[in-house]
Amino acid sequence: MNKLWELNSGGNFTDSQIAFLHSKLNNFCDIPLTRMLAQRVGVDFDLLQNPETCDTELQKIRSFLRPSLSELHDPFLFRDMDKAVDRLSLAIDKGEKILIYGDYDVDGTTSVALVYSFLKKYCTQNIDYYIPDRYTEGYGVSMQGVDYAAQTGCSLIIALDCGIKDNPRVDYSNSLGIDFIVCDHHTPGAELPNAVAVLDAKRNDNTYPFNELSGCGVGFKYMQALCIRRNIPFVNLLNYIDLTAVSIGSDIVPIVDENRILAYFGLKKLNGEEFSYNDQNLSLQPLTCFQAIKKEAGLAEKHVSMYDSVFIIGPRINACGRIDKGSQAVRLLITEDEDEAAEFAKMISDYNNERKDLDRDITETALETLRNEPGNDTNAATVVYGDNWHKGVVGIVASRLTESYYRPTIVFSKIGDTLTGSARSVSDFNLYDAIDSCRNYLTGFGGHKFAAGLNLKFENYHNFKTAFLEYVKNHIQTSQKTPKVLIEQYIDFSVINTKFYDRLQQFEPFGPENTEPIFATKNVVDCGGTRKVGKNLEHLRLEVMDSTGVCLVGIAFGMADYYNRIHNGEKFDICYTVQKNEFRGNVSLQLMVVDIKLN
Repeated sequence: MNKLWELNSGGNFTDSQIAFLHSKLNNFCDIPLTRMLAQRVGVDFDLLQNPETCDTELQKIRSFLRPSLSELHDPFLFRDMDKAVDRLSLAIDKGEKILIYGDYDVDGTTSVALVYSFLKKYCTQNIDYYIPDRYTEGYGVSMQGVDYAAQTGCSLIIALDCGIKDNPRVDYSNSLGIDFIVCDHHTPGAELPNAVAVLDAKRNDNTYPFNELSGCGVGFKYMQALCIRRNIPFVNLLNYIDLTAVSIGSDIVPIVDENRILAYFGLKKLNGEEFSYNDQNLSLQPLTCFQAIKKEAGLAEKHVSMYDSVFIIGPRINACGRIDKGSQAVRLLITEDEDEAAEFAKMISDYNNERKDLDRDITETALETLRNEPGNDTNAATVVYGDNWHKGVVGIVASRLTESYYRPTIVFSKIGDTLTGSARSVSDFNLYDAIDSCRNYLTGFGGHKFAAGLNLKFENYHNFKTAFLEYVKNHIQTSQKTPKVLIEQYIDFSVINTKFYDRLQQFEPFGPENTEPIFATKNVVDCGGTRKVGKNLEHLRLEVMDSTGVCLVGIAFGMADYYNRIHNGEKFDICYTVQKNEFRGNVSLQLMVVDIKLN
């Protein structure tokens, strides 16, 4: 599939400005990375060149490169934080039973694990948790969950990563005499739930300086406030900061501001690396659960990056809610017993393998269905269903089909006369608006611009599909039909060395709004060692040289079709990320190829 390469023009800084910053940083990194630093931080060169404001502007750069826990915001800036802490403190002091309630995905289960574990270890033993069943209860606060709180004698429910739109369930809880505290990061509805406190920085009356925390991040801030109020050492809460890092990566929130700080130190703890707080050097080991997951996943001897958290650790935790119950994930995340953790880590790994098998089989079936569907190739979107397709993986299948056809996609599972679906979008196309335009055919839906969930009766399927395809056809722009690759900069291979790579690592953790940079080099040519690799020879191991005469090795997955022309000496442009390769004790840099354009 052809991809459109777009050069990052963020900042539009002049060469002289970058040279000035380069000198101010004492040649800390090469010019290409200095330009990237200026773009990522948003350097104001008027302030940088003013002697009175220069130090402040340089501090922005230092804070980016070396995050500090001291730069976390005051948690009491949250609207309702005083109320939330007062009610929780009262429950602790009176020995009330508290129920920690959370969603079944990674963000929800890590949120519950963090708050439950912290409170149980440092505040109260009279505590329980609840994760709703994905299939029988669905997302958010359920009536069954509130009933469970009543049956087990709970007088306070703390909802994490959900609750902001669950007004009827909060009212039901109130009617049973059970107080409610909402800790969420999703956009509220027209009216806030009638809870004792609502901690959500996306409230219209928000007073908190950052509104992109993950659900687990909101839980962390809640416990930070409790530490302040009850004089609990903050370092005790840092024992659980690796949970926030996993939630931040898996929930795809921007890696900026507090998320960058929490992810940075969370990854340090996940790797057992020493870090400082209040002039103390802390050596905190990963939670028992993560030690077990890392060992099971083959990460025990490896530096765990945000990529590993998102694509190796996160999916294993998520698989519990997809294949069995999300509560199984919490049992793993809260255990301090190594044997139990190992057992659960093996279990969720098996769930993940089962999920991958289901994902692969359903994707293949869906692709075959689409290939046999008249008019599919000219449709502006993809809508497909299968009898009894596993509801836990239809979202992943929708993502796979989006990669294949690059167009808005909805995949439904038909069970009885009901269809349950997941939708995924492309580029900047607003998927939510497209589904909303067809709401008359639906029994329910929710989501956002890029992803959504929806339900309908089978009798309405064809009408819905027709209306959805027509809407997309009339509203999608030509520019939204082609996948884009954002190129950070064009560079020469001569720039890429160990120092370049080491400086590049200081931009981590990567994620939304601080994506891993993709560089490009023009007019490269085969050095003579390029060959096909892989079980079916579908990949390329490149050995290529640029105009500076430097030869580098690269891996291009799924690009073996280019082999003949590259092998015959044709010049081409290449875009890639830079990775470290360790093989049998040898360490080298290699290019992870994103795309190739033959000249």
